[in-house]
Order: sequence, then C-alpha cells, then structure tokens
Amino acid sequence: MVLGKQVDYPQQYSPDILVAVPRLINRIQYGLVGDLPFVGVDVWHAYEASFLTRLGLPVQCLLKIVVPATSDYIVESKSLKLYLASFNMERIGNEPADGIGTFVDTVRKDLSALLRCEVEVEAFGHNVQSAPSDFGDFEVIDDDPEATFVRFDNFNESPQILDFADEGGTLRVASHLLRSNCKITRQPDWGSLFLHIAADELPTRESLLQYIVSFRQENHFHEEVCEMIFARLLERYRPTELMVACLYTRRGGIDICPVRATDKSLLPSALCDCRQLDKRTFRQ
Repeated sequence: MVLGKQVDYPQQYSPDILVAVPRLINRIQYGLVGDLPFVGVDVWHAYEASFLTRLGLPVQCLLKIVVPATSDYIVESKSLKLYLASFNMERIGNEPADGIGTFVDTVRKDLSALLRCEVEVEAFGHNVQSAPSDFGDFEVIDDDPEATFVRFDNFNESPQILDFADEGGTLRVASHLLRSNCKITRQPDWGSLFLHIAADELPTRESLLQYIVSFRQENHFHEEVCEMIFARLLERYRPTELMVACLYTRRGGIDICPVRATDKSLLPSALCDCRQLDKRTFRQ
C-alpha cells in the first residue's frame, strides 16, 4: 500500500504499482456480505491523464473509469494516481488518436486484471460536451431556512440522529456539506451527497442534514461512506426505492464518485455511463 507514504513518481509505465483493497473489510461491519442489497458503480474521473506520441507530442485527456460495485476489490487511490503518472513520458502511437486507443486499452486491461472484474475506461478531450446533469431536480437541503437553526453536535457517524417525518412519499435531496477523512492519511475529503428515497416513512430534512454532517470526523474511503449511508437508510426506513450518490472533490487530479441503488433504474444515467462525460457538480 502506497497511500500515506512518500513515493517517487515512476518515470516509466509501472502497472505493478497498482494496489487492490478488499471491499469486505468495511462491508462486514454493516452486514453487507453475501447477496448485496444494492447495485451500483464507482466512477473515477482522472483529470491529469497524459502520454507522448512517438514524436514526443504530449497528449492530454480526461479518463472516466467505471468499476462495478460487485467487484471484490477497489483500487487504492494513490496507487492509481502513480500508475497513471507512469504514462506521462511513455511514447504511445504515431498520432494522438491511435495513442489514446492504446492508452485506454492498457488502463482497462490493467485495472480489470487488478480488480478481477470488467472495468470500463473511456477518454475525453477538451472539446467534448458534457451530458445534462443527472441531479438538476434534487433540492439542496443546505439552503433550507431552518438549517440555520439546527443544532449540530455529532461529528462522528450517528444513525440515531435520523428522525421520522409525519408522512411518507418520495424525497430527492442533495447536500454539499459531506466531509469525511481519508482512512489512511486522515486528509479531509469534501463531497456532495444526492439522495432519492421512497418509503412509507421518510427522514426529516433536518435530521438528514445532521446525519450527513456527522461524517465530518469519520475516516473511511469514499466507497465505504456511500455504502454506510445506504445501509443505514435501508435499515431505518425500509424504502421501496433508494439511491445514494457521493460525488467527491478531486484530490491528486482524481475524483471518486460511488453510487448505490436498490434498482438499476434508479442509477444516475450520465454518471454511470462510461461513454458519457457527466456534468460536474459543485464539489467536483
């Protein structure tokens, strides 16, 4: 594991630097073993992907990487950063177009072998238009007038905070106040949370905001935070529909955006489609 350690940037293609981390380490704490109660993916955007053509022309692109939530492993983020950096001085292809094809195929092959699953990888240039936002109709609960008067005392994950509203229905809300910390380095990770929930009993907006804020001193990987929130809401409200997406700010040129849902139809389409460049949110 290279996260949290001083490691020199590799000067040539280095697939051996990639590190896989078992998902089960965190899942077992929340009963997420056996048949998973969700479908979903982890979406990675790598903004600093680059290599050289055979004549030395730098080629820059944005890589979108989609890993299925059913994989037994995630890739350690710093190892992915170093791995992608190892291409920076590699000469690939006579022209940018064929070089990008080889680059994408190599990354796809290496990550699929590491994680023992089919990983999707696509590259986008600077002139590609992003798809319409998946989250345009989500209400930001941070902006509720009542939020100013809510008391926030818990800064470690506290599911008992979650209260029940007077009626059920459907809730589609967002918060840009998600903050957790890296499991290894304890560096802060900032993100936005998007929630779709349909249930006979719903959380109050105030208690939901308190719960999101309670992650402020938690130390977990991004994927773990998303699954913890999903598991807590599933257990407490027994929803018929549930989708949780945590879109984090990039660090080291890479952002990680895990999403989990009770049904594939609830997954945000542009975010989860590797062929589309999804529109960035406030935190991204």
